[in-house]
Amino acid sequence: NVTIFAPANRAHQSGVVSFEVDGIHPHDMAAILDESNIAVRAGHHCNQPLMDHLGVVATTRASFYLYNTRDDVDRLIDGINRAKHVFGVE
Repeated sequence: NVTIFAPANRAHQSGVVSFEVDGIHPHDMAAILDESNIAVRAGHHCNQPLMDHLGVVATTRASFYLYNTRDDVDRLIDGINRAKHVFGVE
């Protein structure tokens, strides 16, 4: 129940990952992740027309760069799973 919004062509993808989890508003997801010191952004990301096109109210966005580790990715996944548990959408 996690949807990742990304270009189909991997050559056009970047270290920015926008996603939504069915049953959890992106702002709620960001708040739960923040409790675990996982920094993400939630909202329209200055692109309301794209949100309308995607049919979503907003997305949660995580950004990765050279300084991120595999552990950071694992912590994000654990945080998403924790939010799913909190909101009962496992």
